Amino acid sequence: YRYQVEADIAPFRGVLLGLFFVTVGFEIDLGLIASNFPLVSAVVVGILAIKTLVLTVLCLVFGLSLSVSQQTGLILSQGGEFAFVAFGLARSLGILDKPTTKLLLTSVSLTMALTPAMSSLGGRIAKVLEERSDFTHYLGQDRDANEIKESEDFAVVVGYGAVGRVVCDLLDRKLIKYVGIDIDPNKAIQARNAGLPVFYGDIGRQEVAEAFNVGKAKAAIVCISDRDQANRAVIALRRWYPDLKIFSRARDKDHAYRLQSTLDVAAMVPILPEDNLLLTLPFGGAVLRALGGSPEEVNAILETKRKEVMSGKSGEESEEDMALIQLGIDPEEMRKKAVNGTAAESDREDTASAIERTKEKSSFVAEVIEYWQDAEDDDHDDDDKIEESSLSNSTSNLDAEVEMDFSEKEKEKG
Repeated sequence: YRYQVEADIAPFRGVLLGLFFVTVGFEIDLGLIASNFPLVSAVVVGILAIKTLVLTVLCLVFGLSLSVSQQTGLILSQGGEFAFVAFGLARSLGILDKPTTKLLLTSVSLTMALTPAMSSLGGRIAKVLEERSDFTHYLGQDRDANEIKESEDFAVVVGYGAVGRVVCDLLDRKLIKYVGIDIDPNKAIQARNAGLPVFYGDIGRQEVAEAFNVGKAKAAIVCISDRDQANRAVIALRRWYPDLKIFSRARDKDHAYRLQSTLDVAAMVPILPEDNLLLTLPFGGAVLRALGGSPEEVNAILETKRKEVMSGKSGEESEEDMALIQLGIDPEEMRKKAVNGTAAESDREDTASAIERTKEKSSFVAEVIEYWQDAEDDDHDDDDKIEESSLSNSTSNLDAEVEMDFSEKEKEKG
């Protein structure tokens, strides 16, 4: 009921948010600002400065970089809405007099009004700090990269193009740590300047792969569009790390078949135009499922991303169907074999054998297919439960109607 509930409460949420900000605006006393401008300015600057300093230091203590720490401090430097409750209570208890309370409420309201400006300032300062970093910042040799590489719960994304960007975004939404590697220095520099863990390097060189601890990664996702470069990366990774889970983007069905049958790689072929971001959703969804995400959580993340891409419109095929199509499996044929009378027995056997042949190509491909089949079975089970519930309710309603009619007839006879 998540989406229906969100739709039902959305109008009230907007009204309540508007009411809150209107009340905040009422607390700003323009006359007080004009008559005590130096004092009001000092209080506002003091609140912003103290909160920024404290939050920046805390972020640094917890291991964040200076650029991220100062940006976090500036974004969260405004006063909170709890100040209105606290100052109002203090005034009612006689702790603060009315003029002092009015001064504090006006100052807090002004800090909240300055939040967009502080956020913009933090972003600009972060960009300057990132650009002034030495080149080790882009080679994966700084503290951010070392923190990720020293953990044993991260993924490696090779290639930061159209597909790689959306895969990284999905990993962020699932809160999965990742390291992005791209051979194009311009892409790496742009991503690092934006605060993303994407670094410059050639994954085809063993010293680079070892420097990023690829062997400890939960999975490697090769998002390179060029066939030869993708083959080079996949072959190198499989040779150095035989047990590593590898996803790869393929150019066509023949390319996917060769990768699946010879290198034990879950290779998927985009079925939509290159400039459409929706092509990456099944690919990214398969990655999230293989990294331990539940079907419900993965589908919710993909649906949210799809809504962003399509401005609220979703595609006709489900993510499970699109993922299976890109793996070379026809989901419609899979459904036919489970429905009596909709297909010949020979057709069902051919479809089942085709699925088994696909699974035999690669144990990892079989694992990915089973992820989506399990998710589809869960969806069908939910549908069956809904139908049973609806039938039960309908039967109960019918029994109640019959009983009422019988009671009315008995009364008439009486």
